[in-house]
Amino acid sequence: MRKGTVKEVLAKIKYDPRENESDYYIVIEHRGAYGDIKKIPVEMVELGHGYFFVGEAQIPYHRILKVVRRDGTIIWETRKL
Repeated sequence: MRKGTVKEVLAKIKYDPRENESDYYIVIEHRGAYGDIKKIPVEMVELGHGYFFVGEAQIPYHRILKVVRRDGTIIWETRKL
């Protein structure tokens, strides 16, 4: 399941022509609210160096808990769960 960093996994989903980014979403822990979980479609994510962007929001990669395929298959999961 865990094959590289979350940034590497997201880059493969976004830039590999064999992947369809609309088939994936990320699960993040919202800042300042333990247990407040958000699902964000990968197609809304722009990758940066230490952060990713959703619109104007800048979010650090360490907030990502999982990368999930729409069918429920977990592609990547943090080790802190």
